[in-house]
Amino acid sequence: MRRLALTAVLLFALPVSVQAQDAGDPAAGEKAFAPCKACHQIGKNGVGPNLVGVVGRKAASYENYNYSAALKGADITWDDANLHDWLKNPKTKVPGTKMVFAGYPDDRKINDVIAYLKTLK
Repeated sequence: MRRLALTAVLLFALPVSVQAQDAGDPAAGEKAFAPCKACHQIGKNGVGPNLVGVVGRKAASYENYNYSAALKGADITWDDANLHDWLKNPKTKVPGTKMVFAGYPDDRKINDVIAYLKTLK
């Protein structure tokens, strides 16, 4: 009986610890964001659009930026899951995007960048 109770506790605790681990570290995300600065300026459009407030925003909706037709046609809101897929491989997430960044292979780094983007308000 104790073994069954211990198993139940571990099964219920595991998703919480995995979820907490997946939350990302904004400070590490700011460092991991360094390659993005080649195109994205914080607070204004550059080669890429302004990313202030991007989390929760509909894709291709920031004013005065010329998005690709592919991104304009994508029905995406930048939530954690969509941002994760995008940062993993933008060209797979939205074929035809003009974003040249190949993506981050490391999920931890992606979660950190998303945590950092959430601080940009």
